[in-house]
Amino acid sequence: MAEPGTPARPDPAATLAILLNCVIDGAQHRPDADTTAAILDEAARFAARHIAPVATLLDRPGCRLESGRVRTAPGHRDAWRAFAEAGWAGLTVAEAAGGGGLPMALAAAVQELCDAASPAFGMLAINARCASRLLAQHGDPAIRDAWLPQLAAGRWTATICISEPQAGSDVGRIRTRAEQDAGGTWRLYGEKCWISFADHDLADRIGHFVLARPRGAEGGTRGLSLFLVPDSTEDGSRNGVSILRLEEKLGLHGSPTCSLLFEGAEATPIGPAGRGLPTLFAMIVAMRLGVAAQGAAVAQAAADLAELYAAERTQGGPAGAPPVPITNHAEIRRLLLSMRARAEAVRLISLQAAAWVDAGDAGDAAAAARAALLLPLAKTLSAEAATRNADAAIQVLGGAGYVREWPAERMWRDARVFAIYEGTTAIQGLDLLLRRVPAEGGATLRDLLHHFAPSAELAGTVLDTAEALLAASPRAREAAAVPFLHLLGLACADGLLRRAGQQAGPLAPRYAALADFHAAEAAERAAFLAARCRRDDLDAGFAAAFPELAAPAASPAPTGA
Repeated sequence: MAEPGTPARPDPAATLAILLNCVIDGAQHRPDADTTAAILDEAARFAARHIAPVATLLDRPGCRLESGRVRTAPGHRDAWRAFAEAGWAGLTVAEAAGGGGLPMALAAAVQELCDAASPAFGMLAINARCASRLLAQHGDPAIRDAWLPQLAAGRWTATICISEPQAGSDVGRIRTRAEQDAGGTWRLYGEKCWISFADHDLADRIGHFVLARPRGAEGGTRGLSLFLVPDSTEDGSRNGVSILRLEEKLGLHGSPTCSLLFEGAEATPIGPAGRGLPTLFAMIVAMRLGVAAQGAAVAQAAADLAELYAAERTQGGPAGAPPVPITNHAEIRRLLLSMRARAEAVRLISLQAAAWVDAGDAGDAAAAARAALLLPLAKTLSAEAATRNADAAIQVLGGAGYVREWPAERMWRDARVFAIYEGTTAIQGLDLLLRRVPAEGGATLRDLLHHFAPSAELAGTVLDTAEALLAASPRAREAAAVPFLHLLGLACADGLLRRAGQQAGPLAPRYAALADFHAAEAAERAAFLAARCRRDDLDAGFAAAFPELAAPAASPAPTGA
């Protein structure tokens, strides 16, 4: 309990409301300030009342496979029903279809509050929100009318099915095939893996959005089409979809991850034939925004935990005097400052990416281009911030952080996959550097830096490095992709923290202090990353260290639409 006169800790819901209303671009696409604040306050209360109490149960004992079906943890079904009945499952679905009609930026803020309690619980809500966006953009009227109200009500849920045992990021090697039978019905045959919430007992029906190759279609990504495959038919019988395996995972134990087998499953095409991957990107964009919000949530939760523990834990100080709070120690202060700066930076980046997606959906082409460039950073940096902050929280808590009595170790286990699913760090870096940065002759990159207004030194380092890389060899650009992503991330964080330090109302002094702390090391870190981007000795060093592994290298193109 805080001593009298101690400043109150910032309330997460109130902080998010201030950021959305005062700092993040695109306020015209969101409700007014009072409505935004009320929604976020209620989301925080719901998470504390319904999600936090089941977080440990979702982690232990987690899910189990019984007679070919997944059974979720005790309490999960009741929590999901409460979530759906309160309207959170359909937050972004159009009001005409029974949803809330709210923008992605506000949904991302709500997700952060819920996922801070349990990202495993929130996985199902991400799937539904992303499927709703896909159907709203590409579903025919009959499909939209059938599925959107059910998704909004939480009675039906959805998955995204891309990966196969031999085709993960290399989507062009997908083998799942689609065939039309004599009656004209499409049927799918093949195996998909790493499918989140592929099966469960929380809803009445699950719709699988599956990439498959119709018979006779060309190879590569251009031959793929997208299909919606319900797990059950209209009469409730199984639709040729079975569970091959429930994965035993490091974390996210409450979110069942399965391999699926499609054996003649009835399917409905979504979008044009041969344009499955571009069509699916309506869902993938939203999924990557969802991962960004997950990462921001865990980064915030880990920072909160470390700060609360450090304020109460006493160790050290002058002999003969009472021990002092560990917040008095220099290294603890460094850890807490680093964690909070990281958490707030990725929160701002993720919210801004979502806001520009909203603006792009409303017809703003320039905002859509900025969103496409920012999204690889939002997804990657948030994922990394979650893992790094969870690790730092374990360090601050010491032995308490390593035991299950405290949630720090669960945060680390849950967060580690964020940098892997929905496009690994390397895939995000390649997409950014090879596709997004060169777009429009680099105009979008300059536009993004103009909007964020980082220090002139950071902006200049980013632009000079980008120009040098555009003239470099394909192999050199590939090797520079991840360092460049982190370089641009430093500039984005610098600009947004500075902006919050000027515009975040009563929170502005706090953000200004975090901006100064971030800036103190950003220039030095940027110089290091810029130099790494220009190094050309990677392959030579690898060949010298691992001659038995050094086959000729080929530069892959990033997966994308």
